[in-house]
Parts: sequence; C-alpha cells; structure tokens
Amino acid sequence: MTLVTPETPKHKKSKALKPGARPPAKELCSECGLCDTYYIHYVKEACAFLNQQFDKLEEGTHGRRRELENPEELYFGVHQDMMAARKQQPIPGAQWTGIVSSIACAMLEKGLVEGVVCVQNTPEDRFGPMPVLARTPEEVLAARVNKPTLSPNLSVLETVERSGLKRLLVIGVGCQIQALRAVEKHLGLEKLYVLGTPCVDNVSRAGLQKFLETTSSSPDTVVHYEFMQDFRIHFKHKDGSIEKVPFFGLNTKELKDVFAPSCLSCFDYVNGLADLVVGYMGAPFRWQWLVVRNQTGQEMLDLVRDQLEVQPVMSRGDRRQAVQQSIPAYDKGVTLPMWAAKLMGVVIEKIGPRGLEYARFSIDSHFVRNYLYVKRNYAQKLAAHVPEFAKRIVAQYKLPD
Repeated sequence: MTLVTPETPKHKKSKALKPGARPPAKELCSECGLCDTYYIHYVKEACAFLNQQFDKLEEGTHGRRRELENPEELYFGVHQDMMAARKQQPIPGAQWTGIVSSIACAMLEKGLVEGVVCVQNTPEDRFGPMPVLARTPEEVLAARVNKPTLSPNLSVLETVERSGLKRLLVIGVGCQIQALRAVEKHLGLEKLYVLGTPCVDNVSRAGLQKFLETTSSSPDTVVHYEFMQDFRIHFKHKDGSIEKVPFFGLNTKELKDVFAPSCLSCFDYVNGLADLVVGYMGAPFRWQWLVVRNQTGQEMLDLVRDQLEVQPVMSRGDRRQAVQQSIPAYDKGVTLPMWAAKLMGVVIEKIGPRGLEYARFSIDSHFVRNYLYVKRNYAQKLAAHVPEFAKRIVAQYKLPD
C-alpha cells in the first residue's frame, strides 16, 4: 500500500478513469489521455469541453491574448513570425518533408530536452495511435506520419513524472495542448516545449475506416492523406501513387456522423497554445506552414533553420462566397455527381483561395459548422464554450436556423 504524505501532490491521490468508464466530458470527450492518468484530478478545470478558458491559457502561455482587431491574429493566434518552409533534404517516409521530426530529433541530440511525447503506430495497425515518451531520435522517427484518429497523447504524463526528466517536448493537437497547458504547473518540469500541428475533424479508428472505404478506391493501401488546397483529398498509397478525390464528391450523408463530437465542438484549429506550429493549411502546395508564437518557438525553429528552404507566406483569392455557399450544402448533405465535382475542382484550382486565404476558408467553414453543431446540440454551452475570436469569425456569415 502506498502511503500518501502531506507533501504528496493532490493529483497523486486520484485514480485514472477505469477502462470503459464514461469520461467526465461524456460524448464530447476528445480522448486526449488526461483522464487515463491521475491528472484526472484536474479535469474539470483542464478539459477544453468542460471549461473553455482559452483566453486565460493564451495569456499565460504567450504573455498576452491575441489582438482581435488584427485580422491575422484573429484567425491565426498570437505569433511573432510566420513563413512557408520545407526541408532541403526530406526525411524518407515523412508525411511532408519531416520538419516536425527534425526539430524533435535536434532537441534530443542537443540536450534541450530529455524526452519527446509523440505518437507511433501500434504493431498491428498503421493508423492505430500509440503515444510514447521517446528518448532517442530513432524512437522519434518511428512516429513520423500523421495518425488521423483520436489519440490519448497525454496518457504518458504519469510516465514522464515517474521518469524524473525535467525538460520535455510535447507534440500534439489543440485539445491535447489545452489540457496540457492547464496542468503544466503540476508536472514538475523545468522546461516544457510544445510543438503543435493544426487539427480538424478527427475520428475514431472505426470512423477512419468508414471514411477510407467510402472515399478511396483502395482503402487498405492508403499510407496517409491530406485535404489540399486544390479542394481534393490526396491519398498516398503504398506504391507511392497519389489518388485525388474532389471534396465536393464526398458522400456527405454517409460521412456527416463520422467525425467525433469533440471535433465538431472545437475552435482551436490552429493550435493557438503551442510554441511553434507546423502544418500545411496556410502554405502553397508542397510546402509547410510555420507559425512561431513566442521565443520558445523561435528557439525550436532555430535548431533546424539552416536545413530549410523558406519563403514568405502568400495569400490569394477570396474565400467568402465559397464559405457562404458551403454552409447549406453541408447542412443538407449535398453530394455532387463525380463529373461535376471534378469540374468544380478544376475551376477552384484556377481561381480559388490559396495560402493564408485557403487557411481562412478552412477556418471559416469549420467554425460555422461547429458553431451550428454546438448551438443545436448543446445550446446551454454555446455562449461560454465558443471563444470570442470564433464568434467574430462566424458573425461574417448568414447562418441557417
């Protein structure tokens, strides 16, 4: 029996959620992994779906809140630099060119951190998430390629504390990072680095399988995929081939219910509490979008800066009409015939939004959808749950009842 002394932190008196038990956030649980540890003690404060405190966490992380009158900060959060980049020598097998993996490996090799929280896949399933505390570059590289499923990254926090390490890098998505920032002060770390990725529309493993089988011509050979700026989903297959499926040709009625309720209630697409964000949504084709939010993020980027080809961010087109037209189409589950979907994709590829304007299109369309979802399903939470920046973005559009 473990004796609990007065000096023992309160959370160590708590017990992780039992397997199969209903989580505190109920159906809105994003399975971030916090409740799989004794840090469940703080869940009522830390869970983004029980206690939306984005402004407070943003100020605590970056020293200030985003400036809502600044159009770039309204959309993309607090930041001191933004660019498009790609590695001059890509890492084989990486989702893009391997910027995230390179930063994590460099931080271990240079001794800035003693461990990295990242997600490998299970031995049985290429898409099955398996969070780990990586202690070597080889373990980090084993986690390359996104796992587009709900993943309990924070389930390793007890392992972190037991290991005694004091300098940690965590790679994660918005809901995970919100919970992490809320319990950061209880982790006993000397330094925490957070490398975030943009995230939208995650699914359970079963939901992912339904998406692949509904959308791809060869679901069993898909290695990874992205929703790209040509308004097509790009599926990469084991043989290296790329299959492109138009957004507007998706079987919306079949797929409307595949996304997790937590993702349909999320307004942190751009991972606003990370120190550095690396993703594709605001960059041109074949480039990555980097957002340096604070000096810690700059320190991380500087480690690999000489390995990167860099260019300024760009923005082209006007998203507003496309967003407004997409609202009733999604609401009614409209699916175009494939020939029409392909034709629309060709037109949009020539005149549609690019770079940061595409990022704004994606943010607008998802925030509108999610606002309506919360309003219709959790009306009592609407006012408190939706951050002010999201309310301002949604207010640009005419919404259905």
